Amino acid sequence: MKSTRRNFLKSSLAASATAALATGMSARAAQTSPSAAARDYYELRAYRLKPDTSSAVLENYLEKALIPALNARGLANVGVFTEVEVDKKAVTAKPKIGTPTAPVAIWMLITHPSLESFTQISAELNTDATVQAAAPEFFRTPKSNPAYDRVDTWLLRAFAGMPKLAVPAFSKNKTPSRIFELRDYESHSEERAINKMAMFNDGEISLMQDLGMSPVFFGQALAGPNLPHLRYITCGPDLATHLGNWKKFGPDPRWVKMKDQPTYKDNTSKNTARFIVPTAYSQI
Repeated sequence: MKSTRRNFLKSSLAASATAALATGMSARAAQTSPSAAARDYYELRAYRLKPDTSSAVLENYLEKALIPALNARGLANVGVFTEVEVDKKAVTAKPKIGTPTAPVAIWMLITHPSLESFTQISAELNTDATVQAAAPEFFRTPKSNPAYDRVDTWLLRAFAGMPKLAVPAFSKNKTPSRIFELRDYESHSEERAINKMAMFNDGEISLMQDLGMSPVFFGQALAGPNLPHLRYITCGPDLATHLGNWKKFGPDPRWVKMKDQPTYKDNTSKNTARFIVPTAYSQI
């Protein structure tokens, strides 16, 4: 009897250990499987220009060399934008949307499917002879007249609540009046920054989608200036529609209930909003 009982216990323990090992392996596999890890990485660049400096050399490089090279490497929907000043009361933009102007900064959004894509492509692009040949004046600009002053770069990881870039139909159709709003939410601590991300994942993203605010992406800043922070873009087919959708957001009962929850208190210390419009060659 004792021998039978010992054999039974051994068999039971072995089965439990096998099941636990299988469960652990399944959990790890789920964490590293393509479906679980399929979040975009966003490379956001700001090319800073000196006052009264022409952007022609830089923009020719972006349009004729950099974007085609990114597309050839499988990276689509590359966005290039300039800033505009918006008067929300008058519902006007300066300069008028669609009017060419000398920008103080050119913003560029590149979507990567993985961290490896970001590191490999970023490292090889400007050593590519095809890229250099497509914009020789960019690579040979003199010190006295550079193509840009400096460039800031941020690396962001898509939120779990919106793991992929979304380009609305009016942007795919390149509606001339479309406008985008880039927001940067800084936090005073890493914990509060993570909390603000959770707030978006727990309902803020879906609320914006329900209200037709057309979010393009939400990203956690992993590297770059002014950490910790998150960034996101919403947009509209025209300024009036975009501002109107934001007006619906504030009084919505779902937002009112969410923003007053104690768990989300003090998770944003600074909110910076920029209105940006796509260049003629932007793919967003």
